Amino acid sequence: MRTLGNFIKRLLCWLLALALAAVVVLGIVLGVQGGKLYQNVSANLPVTELYADISARPSFMSCASIPQTYIDAVISVEDSRFEKHHGIDPIAIVRALWTDLRTKSLAEGGSTLTQQLAKNLYFTQEKHFARKAAELFAALDIEKAYSKQQIFEMYVNTIYFGSGCYGIEEAAVGYFGKTTAELTDAECVLLAGLPNAPSAYSPNSSPALALKRAEVVLDRMVSNKKLTKTQAMELRDEIAALPVLAQ
Repeated sequence: MRTLGNFIKRLLCWLLALALAAVVVLGIVLGVQGGKLYQNVSANLPVTELYADISARPSFMSCASIPQTYIDAVISVEDSRFEKHHGIDPIAIVRALWTDLRTKSLAEGGSTLTQQLAKNLYFTQEKHFARKAAELFAALDIEKAYSKQQIFEMYVNTIYFGSGCYGIEEAAVGYFGKTTAELTDAECVLLAGLPNAPSAYSPNSSPALALKRAEVVLDRMVSNKKLTKTQAMELRDEIAALPVLAQ
């Protein structure tokens, strides 16, 4: 029995070692593939030219023209550790990897705002591991080249809000008929939730889902200590009363 027990222990150790070796090899392969993919896509638009290109657009909005409530809402719901990480959030990646392994899919992204910006500027929405690796390389370079404020500005000026609106200014005009600077707190929270799934959460087509998403944003803002529970409840009622949700 002892001999059998020792054999099983050695077998398990060998299997664990093989599994770890496979993970290392897979990581190296994906790293090489991701690095090449990033080099190819960034050749036409180098990271160092991104901000100049985006900020030259007529609808570009700097943080000085964006309500603080919108900034707080976006960071709370999309990347609560935005100010602390350097483009990649290991905690979010481990959580997402565990979810992906359990579901045998790439359902959980774990992407920071910087990674989302990289994906939107350089890659397709197709989910595969090599693209994810390339996205990491791009995010690291973006963080080296720009301040957090510049990264945030590039993100909110390029993301899709649904209904043909790209960037916060087009969304403000398209959904509420006003400029970004004129947005109310309720409107800011509603808009902050749309880019996660713009087609599904568009107030024009799915007002009920848009409201539910706004409630998620409010919950995250409370968790992030950007709102009290009382303030969140009051804002929820204001959002529900918005004309865009009464269509």
